[in-house]
Amino acid sequence: MTNTQTNNRNLSLVRWLTYLMFMMFAMTSDSVGEIIKEVKREFDVSNTEASLMHTLFMVGIAFSGLFLGFLADKFGRKNTIILGLSLFAISCYLFLVGTSFAFILGLITLSGIAVGIFKTAALALIGDISTSTKQHTGTMNGAEAFFGVGAIIGPLLVAWLVREGVDWKWLYVIAGGLCTLLIAMAYKVNYPEFKASENTAKKGSNFVSSLKLLKNPYSMGFSIGAFLYVAAESAIYVWMPSYLVCDASSIKDTFACYTTDGQQMLAMYAVSVFFSLRAAGRFVGIWMMQHFNWALVLMLFSGAILVCFAGGLVGGREVALYLFPLTGIFMSVIYPTFNSKGISCFPKAEHGSVAGIILFFTAAGAAAGPLIMGIVSDAYDGEAKYGFMVATGFAAVLFAGLLYNYLFNPTEARLAEIEKTEYL
Repeated sequence: MTNTQTNNRNLSLVRWLTYLMFMMFAMTSDSVGEIIKEVKREFDVSNTEASLMHTLFMVGIAFSGLFLGFLADKFGRKNTIILGLSLFAISCYLFLVGTSFAFILGLITLSGIAVGIFKTAALALIGDISTSTKQHTGTMNGAEAFFGVGAIIGPLLVAWLVREGVDWKWLYVIAGGLCTLLIAMAYKVNYPEFKASENTAKKGSNFVSSLKLLKNPYSMGFSIGAFLYVAAESAIYVWMPSYLVCDASSIKDTFACYTTDGQQMLAMYAVSVFFSLRAAGRFVGIWMMQHFNWALVLMLFSGAILVCFAGGLVGGREVALYLFPLTGIFMSVIYPTFNSKGISCFPKAEHGSVAGIILFFTAAGAAAGPLIMGIVSDAYDGEAKYGFMVATGFAAVLFAGLLYNYLFNPTEARLAEIEKTEYL
């Protein structure tokens, strides 16, 4: 086998390892809805207290992204990935000995910090294994596609465990086992050689250098876009079930307003349909981003999301039943493309820090979006439709930004410059 063949095989292994990391942590992060139901029963906590399972996880990711994103640039991708995966595995195994709600929340926060560490390193690694900004975007869509697969597997696994009388905490033990396997794989695989740029070597990678990226228009533009997108996306999987419910006070009449069995079934599994469409769309996105103008695709898809949100509000739950899950198709390529293009606007030696900044705004959007929607809904007698008016506002601002991006293409020159200096 030639050196070129060996190198290509090794890069393929690194790429698959990255995909599996995304799938593994999605199994836990996107199972939070199913887990919250069990936590409320087991620990007798309120909805607000139980929602901390989601909020603190996102806070941990946000903290890690902002304060620790530089680790991948300072100590290398491989070392940082192994560190993050190790912390995540430890937090997962400790769920078995968790007997108090406070202890569980501590583990949730630790797992969020761990995810932030290895995810920023994995995002930076994608730049190291890509030969062009276009391939970078395709690989990013592949990673998020596997994240989508994990988002489907996790909730189904929790539901199966509960149905079989097995403690929900075993989901984390299973994830910890997969994580341990990934650590062994990461240790054995030869990662691409990482070299810091002369500028980075002189100044060093640290928290202060990461904060300076907050002043950069490219990192902030894509970060704000990620915030708006995730705030709109989380509206679907957090609040769509509440919007589609006919009568929350009666289990018998939960979906009684829908006239056919098919509609009732769709209402029951709307979130799963959304996740499935999102995952399928991301696999298609790998091909799409190689053949079409990314700015045009994002502008059109964000417009479709806005139409779906507005249509679901105007037409009521009978229309939202179809339009809200459908947004999964249109949302599929937006976030991975934001991540890819935002990171690709910078030299590879700064990819970890940039990924951390975008991840911070991502987690902030995931935490703040549903919270704001909940507050607005509570102000109007708990009606979820008022919260979705807020989400529609997020979608409208996102569309306006992506329309501007398509018309004026402010990143074209920057991406072309990076293409020449950083990629083969």
